[in-house]
Amino acid sequence: MTYVSCWRDGSETGLPSGKAVCVGRNYAEHAKELNNPIPSSPILFIKPKTALVNLEQAIVIPDGYGACHHEAEIAVLISQRIKNNTPQEVQKKIGGYGVGLDLTLRDLQSELKEKGHPWEVAKSFDGACPLSGFVKGSDIESPESLGVILQVNDIEKQKGNVTQMLYPVNDLIAYMSRFFTLEPGDIVMTGTPAGVAALNNGDRLRLRLCHQGSAVFAVSTVVA
Repeated sequence: MTYVSCWRDGSETGLPSGKAVCVGRNYAEHAKELNNPIPSSPILFIKPKTALVNLEQAIVIPDGYGACHHEAEIAVLISQRIKNNTPQEVQKKIGGYGVGLDLTLRDLQSELKEKGHPWEVAKSFDGACPLSGFVKGSDIESPESLGVILQVNDIEKQKGNVTQMLYPVNDLIAYMSRFFTLEPGDIVMTGTPAGVAALNNGDRLRLRLCHQGSAVFAVSTVVA
Protein backbone atom coordinates (compact mmCIF):
# COMPACT_ATOMS: atom_id res chain seq x y z
CA MET A 1 0.00 0.00 0.00
CA THR A 2 1.38 3.42 -0.96
CA TYR A 3 1.93 5.76 1.97
CA VAL A 4 -0.26 8.89 2.06
CA SER A 5 0.65 11.72 4.43
CA CYS A 6 -2.20 13.01 6.60
CA TRP A 7 -2.90 15.80 9.05
CA ARG A 8 -3.53 14.93 12.68
CA ASP A 9 -7.31 14.84 12.07
CA GLY A 10 -6.83 12.07 9.51
CA SER A 11 -7.48 14.17 6.41
CA GLU A 12 -4.98 13.82 3.59
CA THR A 13 -2.40 16.57 3.06
CA GLY A 14 -2.73 16.36 -0.72
CA LEU A 15 1.04 16.02 -1.07
CA PRO A 16 2.60 13.14 -3.01
CA SER A 17 4.48 10.36 -1.27
CA GLY A 18 8.20 11.10 -1.33
CA LYS A 19 11.48 10.05 0.18
CA ALA A 20 12.69 10.58 3.74
CA VAL A 21 16.01 12.35 4.23
CA CYS A 22 17.46 11.42 7.60
CA VAL A 23 20.33 12.45 9.87
CA GLY A 24 22.38 10.26 12.15
CA ARG A 25 23.77 11.28 15.55
CA ASN A 26 22.00 14.63 15.84
CA TYR A 27 21.81 14.21 19.63
CA ALA A 28 25.14 13.96 21.45
CA GLU A 29 23.84 11.53 24.08
CA HIS A 30 22.64 9.13 21.39
CA ALA A 31 26.06 9.14 19.75
CA LYS A 32 27.63 8.38 23.13
CA GLU A 33 25.28 5.49 23.93
CA LEU A 34 26.38 3.73 20.73
CA ASN A 35 30.05 4.59 21.34
CA ASN A 36 30.12 6.71 18.20
CA PRO A 37 32.04 9.98 17.87
CA ILE A 38 30.05 13.20 17.75
CA PRO A 39 30.06 14.25 14.07
CA SER A 40 31.57 17.51 12.86
CA SER A 41 28.89 17.76 10.15
CA PRO A 42 25.49 16.08 9.65
CA ILE A 43 25.54 12.39 8.68
CA LEU A 44 22.85 12.02 6.02
CA PHE A 45 21.08 9.03 4.50
CA ILE A 46 17.86 8.43 2.59
CA LYS A 47 14.91 6.12 3.04
CA PRO A 48 12.88 5.52 -0.15
CA LYS A 49 9.15 6.13 -0.24
CA THR A 50 8.58 2.38 0.15
CA ALA A 51 9.97 2.72 3.69
CA LEU A 52 7.19 5.16 4.66
CA VAL A 53 4.13 3.73 6.43
CA ASN A 54 1.42 4.96 8.78
CA LEU A 55 2.60 4.73 12.38
CA GLU A 56 -0.77 3.48 13.57
CA GLN A 57 -0.40 0.34 11.48
CA ALA A 58 1.28 -2.67 13.04
CA ILE A 59 5.07 -2.49 12.92
CA VAL A 60 6.50 -5.52 11.16
CA ILE A 61 10.08 -6.44 12.06
CA PRO A 62 12.04 -8.21 9.30
CA ASP A 63 12.76 -11.76 10.37
CA GLY A 64 16.23 -13.27 10.60
CA TYR A 65 18.37 -10.11 10.82
CA GLY A 66 18.80 -9.71 14.57
CA ALA A 67 17.66 -6.84 16.76
CA CYS A 68 15.51 -4.04 15.36
CA HIS A 69 15.89 -0.84 17.38
CA HIS A 70 13.37 1.95 17.80
CA GLU A 71 14.65 5.48 17.11
CA ALA A 72 11.96 8.06 17.87
CA GLU A 73 12.26 11.33 15.96
CA ILE A 74 10.55 14.61 15.13
CA ALA A 75 9.47 14.36 11.49
CA VAL A 76 9.09 17.37 9.20
CA LEU A 77 6.77 17.42 6.18
CA ILE A 78 8.08 19.48 3.24
CA SER A 79 5.45 21.44 1.30
CA GLN A 80 7.56 23.30 -1.28
CA ARG A 81 10.72 22.57 -3.25
CA ILE A 82 13.90 23.23 -1.28
CA LYS A 83 17.29 23.49 -2.97
CA ASN A 84 20.26 25.49 -1.65
CA ASN A 85 17.95 27.41 0.67
CA THR A 86 18.82 29.39 3.79
CA PRO A 87 17.36 28.38 7.15
CA GLN A 88 15.02 31.38 6.91
CA GLU A 89 13.76 30.25 3.50
CA VAL A 90 13.35 26.69 4.79
CA GLN A 91 10.91 27.75 7.50
CA LYS A 92 8.47 29.05 4.88
CA LYS A 93 8.46 25.67 3.10
CA ILE A 94 7.65 23.40 6.04
CA GLY A 95 4.14 22.00 5.75
CA GLY A 96 3.93 20.33 9.13
CA TYR A 97 5.52 18.54 12.05
CA GLY A 98 4.93 15.03 13.32
CA VAL A 99 6.73 12.09 14.87
CA GLY A 100 8.19 8.97 13.37
CA LEU A 101 10.45 5.99 13.89
CA ASP A 102 13.76 5.38 12.18
CA LEU A 103 13.66 1.59 12.53
CA THR A 104 17.17 0.15 12.48
CA LEU A 105 18.33 -3.43 12.12
CA ARG A 106 21.17 -2.81 14.57
CA ASP A 107 22.97 -6.15 14.35
CA LEU A 108 22.97 -6.00 10.57
CA GLN A 109 24.07 -2.37 10.58
CA SER A 110 26.99 -3.16 12.91
CA GLU A 111 28.03 -6.10 10.75
CA LEU A 112 28.00 -4.00 7.60
CA LYS A 113 29.91 -1.16 9.28
CA GLU A 114 32.63 -3.57 10.41
CA LYS A 115 33.06 -4.69 6.80
CA GLY A 116 33.13 -1.10 5.55
CA HIS A 117 29.97 -1.69 3.54
CA PRO A 118 27.00 0.66 3.05
CA TRP A 119 24.25 0.00 5.57
CA GLU A 120 21.11 1.18 3.74
CA VAL A 121 19.52 -2.26 4.01
CA ALA A 122 19.59 -1.89 7.81
CA LYS A 123 17.83 1.49 7.70
CA SER A 124 15.84 1.69 4.47
CA PHE A 125 13.92 -1.57 4.19
CA ASP A 126 10.19 -1.57 3.44
CA GLY A 127 8.28 -0.16 6.41
CA ALA A 128 11.39 1.24 8.11
CA CYS A 129 9.89 4.72 8.58
CA PRO A 130 6.51 4.68 10.39
CA LEU A 131 5.03 8.21 10.57
CA SER A 132 2.25 9.90 12.52
CA GLY A 133 -0.18 12.48 11.21
CA PHE A 134 1.21 16.00 10.99
CA VAL A 135 0.41 19.25 12.75
CA LYS A 136 0.26 22.08 10.22
CA GLY A 137 3.29 24.33 10.39
CA SER A 138 1.01 27.36 10.66
CA ASP A 139 -0.36 25.92 13.93
CA ILE A 140 3.11 25.76 15.52
CA GLU A 141 4.01 29.19 16.84
CA SER A 142 7.42 28.21 18.19
CA PRO A 143 8.97 25.20 16.41
CA GLU A 144 12.05 25.60 18.62
CA SER A 145 9.96 24.25 21.54
CA LEU A 146 9.06 20.92 19.92
CA GLY A 147 9.87 17.66 21.63
CA VAL A 148 9.40 13.93 21.14
CA ILE A 149 8.60 11.21 23.69
CA LEU A 150 8.44 7.46 23.13
CA GLN A 151 6.83 5.07 25.59
CA VAL A 152 7.15 1.31 25.12
CA ASN A 153 4.62 -0.70 27.11
CA ASP A 154 3.80 2.47 29.10
CA ILE A 155 7.45 3.01 30.11
CA GLU A 156 9.21 6.12 28.85
CA LYS A 157 12.19 5.08 26.74
CA GLN A 158 13.15 8.19 24.78
CA LYS A 159 12.67 11.91 25.33
CA GLY A 160 14.24 14.72 23.36
CA ASN A 161 13.80 18.35 22.43
CA VAL A 162 15.00 20.42 19.48
CA THR A 163 17.17 22.45 21.86
CA GLN A 164 19.30 19.32 22.36
CA MET A 165 20.00 18.85 18.65
CA LEU A 166 23.53 19.37 17.37
CA TYR A 167 22.02 20.79 14.17
CA PRO A 168 18.72 22.70 14.60
CA VAL A 169 15.88 21.74 12.27
CA ASN A 170 16.02 24.64 9.78
CA ASP A 171 19.82 24.63 9.66
CA LEU A 172 19.77 20.88 9.12
CA ILE A 173 17.28 21.09 6.25
CA ALA A 174 19.25 23.92 4.64
CA TYR A 175 22.37 21.73 4.81
CA MET A 176 20.50 18.77 3.33
CA SER A 177 19.34 20.94 0.43
CA ARG A 178 22.93 21.47 -0.70
CA PHE A 179 23.07 17.81 -1.68
CA PHE A 180 19.47 16.61 -2.08
CA THR A 181 16.60 18.53 -3.60
CA LEU A 182 13.67 18.27 -1.22
CA GLU A 183 10.36 18.00 -3.03
CA PRO A 184 6.80 18.54 -1.78
CA GLY A 185 5.77 15.45 0.15
CA ASP A 186 9.30 14.57 1.25
CA ILE A 187 9.94 13.91 4.94
CA VAL A 188 12.91 15.06 6.98
CA MET A 189 13.78 12.88 9.97
CA THR A 190 15.70 15.03 12.44
CA GLY A 191 17.58 12.50 14.56
CA THR A 192 16.89 10.48 17.70
CA PRO A 193 17.65 11.17 21.36
CA ALA A 194 19.28 8.62 23.66
CA GLY A 195 17.43 5.52 24.79
CA VAL A 196 17.26 3.40 21.64
CA ALA A 197 16.63 -0.28 22.26
CA ALA A 198 15.42 -3.48 20.62
CA LEU A 199 11.75 -4.01 19.87
CA ASN A 200 9.97 -7.23 20.72
CA ASN A 201 6.87 -8.94 19.41
CA GLY A 202 3.81 -7.52 21.16
CA ASP A 203 5.43 -4.26 22.29
CA ARG A 204 2.99 -1.36 22.36
CA LEU A 205 4.46 1.96 21.33
CA ARG A 206 3.09 5.40 22.11
CA LEU A 207 4.91 8.15 20.25
CA ARG A 208 4.18 11.77 21.10
CA LEU A 209 4.97 15.15 19.58
CA CYS A 210 5.06 17.72 22.38
CA HIS A 211 4.41 21.42 21.93
CA GLN A 212 3.57 23.94 24.66
CA GLY A 213 1.56 21.50 26.72
CA SER A 214 -0.36 20.01 23.79
CA ALA A 215 0.45 16.74 22.11
CA VAL A 216 -0.14 14.71 19.03
CA PHE A 217 0.38 11.00 19.43
CA ALA A 218 0.17 7.72 17.62
CA VAL A 219 0.01 4.19 18.99
CA SER A 220 1.31 1.09 17.28
CA THR A 221 1.99 -2.55 18.11
CA VAL A 222 4.97 -4.62 17.02
CA VAL A 223 4.32 -7.91 15.26
CA ALA A 224 6.98 -10.39 14.20
